[in-house]
Amino acid sequence: MRQADEPKSAGAVLGWLVLSALAPGSAHLRAGWRRTGLVLLSCYAALLLALLAFILSNDLGTLAGSATQDSWLTAIMAGGIVLGLAWFALIVHSFVVLRPGRLAQSGQALTGTVAGLLAIAVVVPFGYAAQSAGTSRQTLDRIFTAPENEGEPPPPEPEPEDPWAGRERVNILLLGGDADDNRTGVRTDSMNLASVDVKTGNTVLFSLPRNLEDVRFRPDTPMARRFPGGFDLPKDANGGSSDLLNSVWEYADAHPEIFGGKQHQGPKVLMDTIGYTLGIEVDWYALVNMWGFARLIDAIGGVRISVEQDVVFGKYNEGLVKAGTRRLKGADAMWYARSRTNSDDYTRMRRQRCVLGALLDQADPATVLTRFNQIALATKELIRTDIPRPMLRHLVPLALKVKDAEVSSVQFVPPLINTGYPDWDKIRDIAEKALRASSRAQAPVAASASPAATPTSTPSPRKTPKKPQAKDGQDPAQGLTEGCGGSSAKG
Repeated sequence: MRQADEPKSAGAVLGWLVLSALAPGSAHLRAGWRRTGLVLLSCYAALLLALLAFILSNDLGTLAGSATQDSWLTAIMAGGIVLGLAWFALIVHSFVVLRPGRLAQSGQALTGTVAGLLAIAVVVPFGYAAQSAGTSRQTLDRIFTAPENEGEPPPPEPEPEDPWAGRERVNILLLGGDADDNRTGVRTDSMNLASVDVKTGNTVLFSLPRNLEDVRFRPDTPMARRFPGGFDLPKDANGGSSDLLNSVWEYADAHPEIFGGKQHQGPKVLMDTIGYTLGIEVDWYALVNMWGFARLIDAIGGVRISVEQDVVFGKYNEGLVKAGTRRLKGADAMWYARSRTNSDDYTRMRRQRCVLGALLDQADPATVLTRFNQIALATKELIRTDIPRPMLRHLVPLALKVKDAEVSSVQFVPPLINTGYPDWDKIRDIAEKALRASSRAQAPVAASASPAATPTSTPSPRKTPKKPQAKDGQDPAQGLTEGCGGSSAKG
């Protein structure tokens, strides 16, 4: 090793130190440590090339899906810690080989202080990566727990060659529950079934009203034997009904004797009931706590929504979400979606659809990455689901497909459906037509990032597609944010 002509000024020392943080080995080469410098630079170049090759050989969806696995999260945590310590040591050793002791006392103080700050600064991104991986692991472990249905074996691991087991569509029941310490049981006030084409990501969102009456159960099931003529219970003491669709989960949970003593049958029964109603096999469910959802909206910085008219809320009508287009915080967005004051269930369902559409449009990957920890902490209290943890590896890439695919919505509300006397055959027929149309549609090559796209731009999939009216006049499918004004605008 030959001693070189070291930098003779504080500025030169700091310049080489910063360069060494970006290109390890630079300071060692300058100081005459050629062998060490070349080894460091070679290792760094090899690491960058390997990382580049890995990224180019995998798409974003595959990488994001793999990052939900425990093995990957553990590797990211360990890698972040090791690389952080290595970069810290690199800065310290680079500073030493530059021999700042030859500088004047003021130069030594300056370079020493900056070197210390730089050594700490280079650790921060690696520490953040390790912490994010740990937070992800804790969040996923909390949300994706073992099945709660008694006597049922754990689901089998998905086959890598066909994780969907031959399914052309994946059907996930999205439920909104209003948890409250003063309430017992689970009441699902918002019920939407998302049917996703596994090849294109094209999605149909079926919205079912909470007050759907005379609910029918699949033949030869315990609930069908208990209610052969449909879900029917005596009126409450105050004249209210407890036999609407939003009470199925709660009733099943409260009557384990119907299921031979098995507990926690509510999710399974509601999935089967809605699947039978639509003529669709439901794969999994996800129950969202509505106020946890508000915290999620806050975590992404709010959602921009066009409120078409003032929405009053609160026990004494003391709250108000004013009309206009602006970014709403979580609480206001939830009140906008949930308030029934001076309104009805069907208007509320439309507003809920608008909030879902705005969230889907605006929760882009960049926002998720920059606010990752806030989102993860909010999600811990948000979701209850039976989706198997191993399926996340495949569902995450599918979710990214949905982001750029055609998303349509069907709401089974009056006048399309009479909720007091539902036409079950008509409901199944409408669902079947919507699914056929979704499967035929081609996913767009690119989605517009703004609703103000020029006529030559590819239209946003969230906008209502122009399509011919069905011959029978019954084509209720619409764009997810149709009728929502500028709800999908970004700002």
